[in-house]
Amino acid sequence: MRTAIYPGSFDPLTNGHLDLIQRASKLFDQVIVAIAKNESKQPLFTLDERLGMVAQNIKSLPNVSADTFEGLLVSYVESRKGQAILRGLRAVSDFEFEFQLFLMNRKLEERIETIFMMPKDTYTFLSSPIVKEIARLGGDVSAFVPPQVCAALTRKLAKKGG
Repeated sequence: MRTAIYPGSFDPLTNGHLDLIQRASKLFDQVIVAIAKNESKQPLFTLDERLGMVAQNIKSLPNVSADTFEGLLVSYVESRKGQAILRGLRAVSDFEFEFQLFLMNRKLEERIETIFMMPKDTYTFLSSPIVKEIARLGGDVSAFVPPQVCAALTRKLAKKGG
């Protein structure tokens, strides 16, 4: 079975993430959306909230599941018997950082491949930090995130006072 791991913070999940997940589900037998516990990023949503948002939005994809992890990504990929790490590249500016991660992961575990996927052109500008900033400033993010995520953002920011 060919298993790909799509890691990220998904804080929050965007339509760009979903685009990659849906496309990857056609290429691999199994796709695991692996939500990283990375408190240094100071996420808006808790790990459980992010897991719930992802799980809710992938339930129509039978070969896709959601999970959480902490620690080294390559260790997680090995524990799930994955063959590939999926990474999205929106722009040339993403490439340098992603290439460094790829080289380090390859050094740590040569067997695991990294697959770079480009988003649809309508999502090349989209990122979770941009979505959060637009929402914080009162903008409409409904075109950028699934409806459940839009509602969760509204609730979360109302609690925090914007």
